[in-house]
Amino acid sequence: MLKTGKLLRLRRLSLAGDDRHLLVPLDHSVSDGPIVPADKWDDLLRALVAGGADGIIVHKGRARAFAPDILRSCALVVHLSASTARSADVHAKVLVADVEEALRLGADAVSVHVNIGSDTEAQQLADLGAVARSCDAWGMPLIAMVYPRGPRIEDPRDPDLLAHLANVAADLGADMVKTSVALPIDRMAEVVANSPIPVLAAGGPPDGSDLVEYGAAVMATGCQGLAIGRRIFSAPSPAALVSRLAAVVHGAPGGNGITDDMRMTNYSTIVAGVA
Repeated sequence: MLKTGKLLRLRRLSLAGDDRHLLVPLDHSVSDGPIVPADKWDDLLRALVAGGADGIIVHKGRARAFAPDILRSCALVVHLSASTARSADVHAKVLVADVEEALRLGADAVSVHVNIGSDTEAQQLADLGAVARSCDAWGMPLIAMVYPRGPRIEDPRDPDLLAHLANVAADLGADMVKTSVALPIDRMAEVVANSPIPVLAAGGPPDGSDLVEYGAAVMATGCQGLAIGRRIFSAPSPAALVSRLAAVVHGAPGGNGITDDMRMTNYSTIVAGVA
């Protein structure tokens, strides 16, 4: 049985109370560099909150840098893993924070990144297990970001492989798994059906396709949320885009123009990116 603290925090990860989630990862500043100028961070956060994002994902230092009142209606997820694009092995993730630090920052959840198929997979799995143990002790929800990346991966969009990854996350103690989207997209339903925990779809179509239609198609497969970063924070109006995506995720009447036909479209030609 989940502890009361974890149940309360899980509830805060879904503004509508429907156990669906629109999360915006903003951890790219560690992996790739600045995502907005330093003096624009508060503006970006306010736009995401105004648009209706359920939560943002940042590293511990960033969480200390903005005013707490900005997230008055948006959950805080502290990301515990890191690597940079300049590393000798970009798939190697290391822990740079712990659950206790996240608790002191007021986090509603923590996230850990694991790359299955990488040369350092064993250590990353050990780290995930250790964080899960700490999360259990403190009643902290854990989001496992598990991706098929590295020299041993032939098809990173294979639904059987993604279902395996979802079970790795569940079996090692995660409460949710964020992973890549299968191709064709309708086969993401197989990943969801085989996952013991909620599945959050990572990223969006990198070919310029409509992100909202894509999000609707992904949600139609049974995913319980979207985790989209770059396509949101680089948009001309992040608040407007988040608002449309939130309507898709939480099933607002009309879905901002998204029809049932759109939701069930087979997007087999779209290659889903990773946030």
